[in-house]
Amino acid sequence: MRVLSVVLIFSLLALVAAPLAAAGKVSDDKIYDDVKLKLGLDTQVKGGGFAINVKDGVVTLEGKVRAEKQKVRAERLTKKVKGVVQVVNKLVVEP
Repeated sequence: MRVLSVVLIFSLLALVAAPLAAAGKVSDDKIYDDVKLKLGLDTQVKGGGFAINVKDGVVTLEGKVRAEKQKVRAERLTKKVKGVVQVVNKLVVEP
């Protein structure tokens, strides 16, 4: 009887904990929207025209910038977005 009670308690805890753990994860769509907005509004990066792809929190940036500092800033801003796990920066500097 005691074993059954322990199993039941652990089962209930697992049912409650699973949705809570998933609630902390940010969706790729939300990450995409936040990165697009952050880069598009930044006056130095001017990243509204970048191609942005997100898969499992990994953000890939593609497009052209005029200076290396824009490329570096775009990556830094992207890393600050909640849910971003990694940034693959494929931006090309073309003065």
